[in-house]
Amino acid sequence: MAFHYSVLDLSPICEGGSAAQAFQASRELAQLAERWGYRRFWLAEHHSMRGIASAATSLVISHVAAATHRIRVGAGGIMLPNHSPLVIAEQFGTLETLYPGRIDLGLGRAPGSDQATARALRRQGLNTADSFPEDVAALQAYFRGGQGPQAVRAVPGEGLDIPIWILGSSLFGAQFAAYHGLPYSFASHFAPSMINEALQLYRQNFRPSAQCDKPTVMLGMNVFAAESEQRAQQLFSSLQQQFLALIRGTPGQLPPPVNDMEARWSPAEKGHVERTLACSVIGDPDQVAAGIKRFIERYQPDELMLTAQIFDLPERLRSFEIAAQACQFVGGSAVDYG
Repeated sequence: MAFHYSVLDLSPICEGGSAAQAFQASRELAQLAERWGYRRFWLAEHHSMRGIASAATSLVISHVAAATHRIRVGAGGIMLPNHSPLVIAEQFGTLETLYPGRIDLGLGRAPGSDQATARALRRQGLNTADSFPEDVAALQAYFRGGQGPQAVRAVPGEGLDIPIWILGSSLFGAQFAAYHGLPYSFASHFAPSMINEALQLYRQNFRPSAQCDKPTVMLGMNVFAAESEQRAQQLFSSLQQQFLALIRGTPGQLPPPVNDMEARWSPAEKGHVERTLACSVIGDPDQVAAGIKRFIERYQPDELMLTAQIFDLPERLRSFEIAAQACQFVGGSAVDYG
């Protein structure tokens, strides 16, 4: 089965590093991803996280799009309940005007933060996750354009063709995307437990729309590739430590890899992290290709969204290069940017 492959980048701030370094690393990764045939480069909205620099997601998208030429750049995603739909329509209308034909808008209904931060973002009286369907409808209406002289208009934004994706890790997003005929991106890279049910629900209930005439599925996957399996496993320990810190309520910057995780977690914590990161492929080039092949055969996605929280930038770049080669070997469609 042919599929496309893309990058999800969180602009990780590594221990001892800075947000400025994270932004430069994202820029460099995007430039190389374009060269290696990745279809998209997405950034994610997170707040009050010392290890993630992409909180002002639309600004980082512009930073990356300005440094590339043809690769699609977008949000994976914007947590819509944090924002006024009009503001997002204006921001992404601006991005699409600056970088025409290259901007994607993935939408999620989670806060992308803890509850205290969510309250600080939304302030009293702002919408919550319960208003997500109405917020999406309002956003689509702004892109279509207002009716009548008194209509509120998104300028820029009105009349622009900006693809909307629905992000999710539960049945709600699958059902919503199917009903509205929108492409669906499932967060299997950190919340894989409902992947089978969500994909079945989406594919069986999909209703064609002007944007999308058939079910279109993107799946997240962690890929940690190196020249040896041992080194790949060591690189993976940075992500394991990061999720362990989340479980303990002590999130921080991306830590350097370690040789052995066993002394760092309890059996219960280990089980939790392993279940959370079950959709991960770790190993040398041959092992990564084999792992991607198994995943594609099992779930039949139209696109893979690959991510890798790797501490050392040269090793992060090399991992994405190996992953691109593996995807092409398995049958993935590299984008030829000319």
